[in-house]
Amino acid sequence: MHPVGKGLMAKLPAEGTQARRFGKTRSAQSTALHEDYVELIADLLEGEGEARPTDIARRLGVSHATAIKSIARLKRAGLATARPYRGVFLTEKGRALAERVRLRHRLVVDVLRALGVSSEAAEADAEGIEHYVSEHTLKAFAQFLKSRA
Repeated sequence: MHPVGKGLMAKLPAEGTQARRFGKTRSAQSTALHEDYVELIADLLEGEGEARPTDIARRLGVSHATAIKSIARLKRAGLATARPYRGVFLTEKGRALAERVRLRHRLVVDVLRALGVSSEAAEADAEGIEHYVSEHTLKAFAQFLKSRA
């Protein structure tokens, strides 16, 4: 047995509770893909004036075909539009999602920085954390930061 002892081992939650937790994680993984794409598209549009599938694929480290399929999903979800030879654009719904994702990302980074995490690590870690944290926890993060001001 590990020297920490079994006192630190958590008791298994009820089956329904545990299933809900894992279900939330699976749902977040699906949502994270949309969120990463709309956030990047918004950043590209703002910084470069256009968001081409090739640029999206390179920046996300995926193949061009994967980017095209994901953009098609965004279009079906009403988050983006695409025009031949003009790139990808966000709908009003897509822009609103991108803004929510940016705010959530910033909040997670700010909390990590307040805990002493380096800027680089905080930015990298926030990319994962931001998709899985609940609204309840985000409110607690905001309150924590507010109490430190």
